[in-house]
Amino acid sequence: MAVIVFFVFGHIKTPYGRHFSAKWGPTVSNRWGWLIMELPVLLMLTGVLLPFIHGLSAPAWAMLSLFGIHYVNRALVFPFRLRTTGKKIPWLIVGSGVFFNLVNGFSLGYYFAHYARYGSSWFADPHFILGIIIFIIGIYVNWKSDNMLIHLRKAGDTRYLIPKNWLFEYISCPNLFGELIEWLGFALLCWNLPAFGFFCWTVANLVPRALAHHKWYKQKFIDYPVKRYAIIPYTL
Repeated sequence: MAVIVFFVFGHIKTPYGRHFSAKWGPTVSNRWGWLIMELPVLLMLTGVLLPFIHGLSAPAWAMLSLFGIHYVNRALVFPFRLRTTGKKIPWLIVGSGVFFNLVNGFSLGYYFAHYARYGSSWFADPHFILGIIIFIIGIYVNWKSDNMLIHLRKAGDTRYLIPKNWLFEYISCPNLFGELIEWLGFALLCWNLPAFGFFCWTVANLVPRALAHHKWYKQKFIDYPVKRYAIIPYTL
């Protein structure tokens, strides 16, 4: 599915944010769309794990906590920091996001409930050590980039501006780049198939979106920096 989505999204822009289109049917507020889309992964994960919660090891708790930190921010904090008054998102996109998050929440929850065998020695495993370093770098890049984008314009201002400074000097979408790094680190520190599948699905969604953003910036701003890449510095 991720492979199919990657090529489909490479030709069809997902219609929200700067690519919004009313042709995709009924819409909902951008803020509430984000919350409805992102919260199900936490609910599904919790529901699947709840009967097995006492059997989780300390490393498993650490992994699930990192996952939870990202999604608590994405579902309950990030949407209400956005300065996007009046913007909408199609219910179709919200529904597809809900499906994606339910599948990932179930697969991760089922794995940790029935198959995870992480002893305390996993904290010293190279996979965990390198993975958590990469994850922390990724979440820092993601959050810092989101914060810069949120404060790029004042409340009530609907104009799009060219982001500048920091990683924005090298790529158009450091927020998406940070999320790729984040879930790569998560896949490495967990070292299981559901976490790797989650990373693959993230790539399939975010890389085409970053390419679409980059193309949009270049079309909208004649003075857009020509040396910027889309999502990976000096590469893509």
